[in-house]
Formats: sequence, structure tokens, C-alpha cells
Amino acid sequence: MTRAFSVLSAVGLCLATSALARPVSYPEAWTLIEETDRQTTSLWVHYTLNPKWSVGARSEWDRQEDYLFNGLQATYLAKRWFGENYQANLYGIGGVGVVHDLDDTAQRDGAAGFVGALADWETRRLFTSYRLRYLDTDGPGDSFVQAARIGFAPYEGDTGDLHTWLMVEVDHRPNNQDEIGVTPLLRFFKGAALLEVGWSVTDDEPLANFTYRF
Repeated sequence: MTRAFSVLSAVGLCLATSALARPVSYPEAWTLIEETDRQTTSLWVHYTLNPKWSVGARSEWDRQEDYLFNGLQATYLAKRWFGENYQANLYGIGGVGVVHDLDDTAQRDGAAGFVGALADWETRRLFTSYRLRYLDTDGPGDSFVQAARIGFAPYEGDTGDLHTWLMVEVDHRPNNQDEIGVTPLLRFFKGAALLEVGWSVTDDEPLANFTYRF
């Protein structure tokens, strides 16, 4: 029992910093997340109610379709696995809100809702993740996206150090002209802050994500 507790504690300590990027933090924590990928830019603030749930407000601009979504998002930690040197997580997400067409000629305002899932697995040197989301709207139309990542840390940092990851993300957007996107990126995190920068080689668009937990 003591050994098992020690193993779990060590894993938790090793992975605690990367956990700040996840959509459920520790209870009573606030998290600010900005995300820009090859199609959308979003700003999301969430509050973690308990170890299983977080809720927050989300604003998202679809730069390709030129509409803005504003609404609420809830995230549920469905399952967490601990191994001797790894941690894995499975989340469900859902949200409701409204969309506003930024192109005044189209008039596609209306209600909107989305559902999705997130999963990740990591050690101190390896990282993989997968996410999917389906958005249904009364205005601009429905959208679906799924994306997978694989990453590698060139060195193992201790708690409080600057951590660096080399990653590649591949996403699938069936509504796009270029359905498959490939984006190499760098991830840096230290303390309560995480920064990701990259560039889509498919669309020649930037990736810039920032997370801060407080």
C-alpha cells in the first residue's frame, strides 16, 4: 500500500505541471485558455467545481466561416488512469450558446450547441492526445473536427523547471477544402503558465495557445 501510494504521488508530481493544460484543474481553481489553430481563435475561462467537473464561458471566432460563438461549456473527467510511469485521462465536453454572423450580408445568427471528447496519455518524455467535437448551429451550419497529437520531450525537467515538448498535430475537418491539416509545434510550460507555438504547413496559418492557472 505504501509503495503504491509512493508511485502514484511520484507520477502526480511529475505530471502536475502539464495537467494545467487540461480542462479540469484542482477544485476552486480558475484557468484562462486562449487557443488559435488553423481555423479558429477562442478564449475560454473555466472554474473547477470538484475533481470531476469544470464550468466556464467560451468565446470562439471561426475565421474561415466568419462567425462568433459565445456560450457556456462544461467538462467532465470521466476516467483517470495511473501507471507506474504514466497518466491517462478521458473527458467529455458539452456547451450551449449563440452564434453571430460577422458577415452582415449572410444573417446567420442563431442558437448553437456542441458535444465532444478529449483523451490523453503521457509520461515524462512521451505524449499523445486525441480530441473531437461536433458543433450544431441554427445559423452558419454544423461543423466537425477531430485532432490527434504526438509529442516528445528532449529532456526531463524537475518541478519548477522550464519544460519543452516537440509535437505534431494532425486534424481532420471534413467541411474544409483541405480536410487534413498538419501542424508542427513547440510546447513550453513553467509553473502555472503554458505556451504553444506552431505553424500549419497545410493552410500556412499560425498556432498559438496560452494557458494560465490561478
